[in-house]
Amino acid sequence: MKSRPPPPPKASLGFGITRKAEEFRYRSEDDDSPAIRKPKILVVDEDPAMRRLMATRLGAANYAVETVGDAHTALDACVISRPNLVIADLRMKDANGLAFLKELRGRWPQLTVIILTAHGSIPEAVQATQCGAFGYLVKPVEKEELLAQVQRATAVSTHALTEGEWRSTFVSRSHLMEDRLGLANRAAASDVPVLLTGENGTGKELLARAIHAASARRGAPFVAVSCRSTPGHAPAAELFDAGSDESGDAESAREGALQRARGGTLFLDEIGDLSMETQLALAKALAKEHVPSGKWLGAVRADVRLICTTSGDLKALTDTGAFAKDLYYQINILPIEIPPLGRRREDLPVLVSHFLEQATEPGGEAKLFSPEAIELLATTDWPGSVRQLFDLVKKNVALSHGEAIPTYSEARDKFSRDYLAENLQRTAGNVTKAARLAKRSRTDFYKLLARHRLHADDFKKGHSRKDADDTDDTDEKDDKDDKDDKVE
Repeated sequence: MKSRPPPPPKASLGFGITRKAEEFRYRSEDDDSPAIRKPKILVVDEDPAMRRLMATRLGAANYAVETVGDAHTALDACVISRPNLVIADLRMKDANGLAFLKELRGRWPQLTVIILTAHGSIPEAVQATQCGAFGYLVKPVEKEELLAQVQRATAVSTHALTEGEWRSTFVSRSHLMEDRLGLANRAAASDVPVLLTGENGTGKELLARAIHAASARRGAPFVAVSCRSTPGHAPAAELFDAGSDESGDAESAREGALQRARGGTLFLDEIGDLSMETQLALAKALAKEHVPSGKWLGAVRADVRLICTTSGDLKALTDTGAFAKDLYYQINILPIEIPPLGRRREDLPVLVSHFLEQATEPGGEAKLFSPEAIELLATTDWPGSVRQLFDLVKKNVALSHGEAIPTYSEARDKFSRDYLAENLQRTAGNVTKAARLAKRSRTDFYKLLARHRLHADDFKKGHSRKDADDTDDTDEKDDKDDKDDKVE
């Protein structure tokens, strides 16, 4: 029987430190049933031979196995792969076994842990079980005892959802984010409306889909509606209208979103942007547990789970009369605020690792962010939150050559240049406005442009020399306001 070759090393970015982590994943070749996933087991042991032995035995018993060689990397693995069970050596160089156990249980109280121990440390293993470990195994581990104890441990584990993988799109080691995900999981068990708040780019729609995936409605439709009015898009028509299409064919009539979401979840993105007329119609429909149909005539029962989002302050809008009070109280039953990336910077390393996997083509060259680059990311403001970080990782993967991306200086210079260019793009080359966006004096901004070899004229739409001269005149006038600015 041929042994499987180990896969290439993988990046594990823990607390800003780049590590090479050994990973062994076993998957049965005849496994073609994704509906019920195998229990995931993470083995943590410094001995490569022990890791291979455990992976082989557990893999043959139809478990999905991942192995790592130290406690630090194990914490990252728990964040990303969400195992049902951790089997960890009691004594590791980078962590005391009991301290590691307490760290695991503190972050994930539902996680099941089995301790590996040598004969001489059985009293410590007993102490570990008193501290919350499910049990312990004595080295050399007997195969029958291993499989029997693992079967019992995975049977009682509630750390990961067996079906649906409801939170697979979220990786986090932040206690703040874990608290929000816990609220979301509890919300999924009921049908009460959920209001997701937070800045743009924090992942509100992703969390809405995760709640739907964890709910009893996961087999029914998830219908998303943008509440922003744009050319060719009227939220009221999309919500309620069941009229015919342009051909007038009644058989091809398009149902409104409230009808299409029957039995499932209706997701309203940026509900604060609805017109007052639509707000009142929606509030009336929800209050009567029916929705208008057929050009707002007739009625059908609104059997939907409602999840709404807003990046603004709905309470303030309600107080000023800009948002319907009845609708506000109908949708604000269970509010969940999603923190921006700036308030959970400890998530940056694991998010980068996760995004690197997503951005790398299958079979493509594995990429690593250098420790200096991680430090730079951790000290950077993220106005676009998680979405901005994902876009940055994708861009770096596409443009980088070689394994490491990039050095501190390269990352800093590239980020600065891209940031300056984006501000100029947004202001159509108006240096005064771009400098204000960057909260810099215009004198300082010009120096930055010169350093990064950027020219404002290149960003002006259909600019002419006269346009440039006019802008320069304006800039000269505004220079008077900047005389006391200090160049950082």
